[in-house]
Amino acid sequence: MWVWFRMVMALVVMLLPGGFPALLAFVTTRTLLVRWRVAQAQANGREVSFFRDVIATLHFRDLVREARAAAAL
Repeated sequence: MWVWFRMVMALVVMLLPGGFPALLAFVTTRTLLVRWRVAQAQANGREVSFFRDVIATLHFRDLVREARAAAAL
């Protein structure tokens, strides 16, 4: 299923003027969800804050790494 979604996103990026922001939103959402799950797994019983534990630790290089990993598959 992910293969089809990636292929559709590649077509959107090539054909639509707003395709790149849509791709960037997809990669950002995917990265934030992964980081949220990791933060919850490492919480050890404490409350997880989305801003402090996820957003504050996010760097642009993480988004680039995630985009490259998605393109490599």
